[in-house]
Amino acid sequence: MKSYSERLEWFHAARFGIYVHYGLYTLLERGEWTMYSERIAPQNYDYLADMFQPAVNAAQEWCSLAQRAGAKYIVLTTRHHEGFSLFDSAYSDFTSAKRGCKRDIVREYVEAARNEGLKVGFYYSLLDWRYPGYFNEKKYPENKEALVQYVHNQVRELMSNYGKIDLLEYDGGWMADLQGGVERQIDFWRSRELNRMVRSLQPDIIINNRSGLEEDLDTPEQVITQARPGRGCESCMCIGDSCCWGYTRFNPNWKTPVQLIQHLVNAAQGEANYLLNIGPQPDGRVRIEEVERLQAVGDWLKDNEKAIRNSQRCELIGSSLPGVVDLNLQGPWTRRGKIGYWCMFRYPGSTATAVKVGTRPLRARLLATGQELQVEYNAISGKMMLKGLPDLPQNPYCTVVEVEFEDIPQLQAEPDLAAWLV
Repeated sequence: MKSYSERLEWFHAARFGIYVHYGLYTLLERGEWTMYSERIAPQNYDYLADMFQPAVNAAQEWCSLAQRAGAKYIVLTTRHHEGFSLFDSAYSDFTSAKRGCKRDIVREYVEAARNEGLKVGFYYSLLDWRYPGYFNEKKYPENKEALVQYVHNQVRELMSNYGKIDLLEYDGGWMADLQGGVERQIDFWRSRELNRMVRSLQPDIIINNRSGLEEDLDTPEQVITQARPGRGCESCMCIGDSCCWGYTRFNPNWKTPVQLIQHLVNAAQGEANYLLNIGPQPDGRVRIEEVERLQAVGDWLKDNEKAIRNSQRCELIGSSLPGVVDLNLQGPWTRRGKIGYWCMFRYPGSTATAVKVGTRPLRARLLATGQELQVEYNAISGKMMLKGLPDLPQNPYCTVVEVEFEDIPQLQAEPDLAAWLV
């Protein structure tokens, strides 16, 4: 079995993935929590299963778009909290293989992802709103046990029937009353037993932290979070409003391409990944607002992916470096070894200045074009000036300058904070 760092090599190299939320909730066009938020009883929700008719090539469209966006992996909601499975299951008749389209959408997705060279991720919700034992285990103990066994059985199917799976993203592991902490959650779902089974079937898989156990990945939502040193981290985010993972017809707050690229860079700066969500329409097609934004991100990554893939933390002052009073208005740095990547969100013009640079720069160039820049450096003051930049930004969203240093770039100490004044 591979070590922790070996299993996460591809994940850190990728830094960018696409999330796909798709299910019966899509047909209602009001987001993935509609069944619960509107308290629609299962018997009044069931009819949607017979209306579920994704286009034949929907999964291929998702995966082609992910590849075009520059993502290296993709994650699909195999079953969300509503309980409808997008795969053929011996333990449920509430599936896409037995109702509606009568197709195994997960199998279509896995085949499409592999055709596009993408790593394959499965999202799976532990909770299922159709089970009263989840909401009140004391009143319905047998139903609670039936739910947990059904979860274990379905996860086994997902880990057994689709070849090598690279990533398992649990969700819905919290308790309905939000009491008892993680130990209650682990006990309720029998998470240790569940994950031992997963790893026995998929030894190289990466598992997130939402079964109550730490496992491999932290998965914050809607915020960019730096990874803990040596730990996998994945910031999951919607393109539109934060409550709209599944298709929401009226969703006016689309993030712009520049916002998405800045989120991606800021995640990479903290050695974390960015998992960006799309919510396909009822027929499985991806709406144009999402397509255009992902294509813009992909175009930027074609020229600048060295600043993102396998990124490492860089000490140099950047616009989002936490815990530091100094602010570089141009933008943050990422790093790979001795190479720093200055990601300029706010373009400075023909000259760019960085301060408190404690390592000598050797050369600099525009990453996208290779245009060499003039480097001036004062080792005493720690000031670095890059001259010869174009008057206008090379890229309208984020221009990246690659700087090769003598060693791993370090931040210079500044014992006399007033020294620069005299």
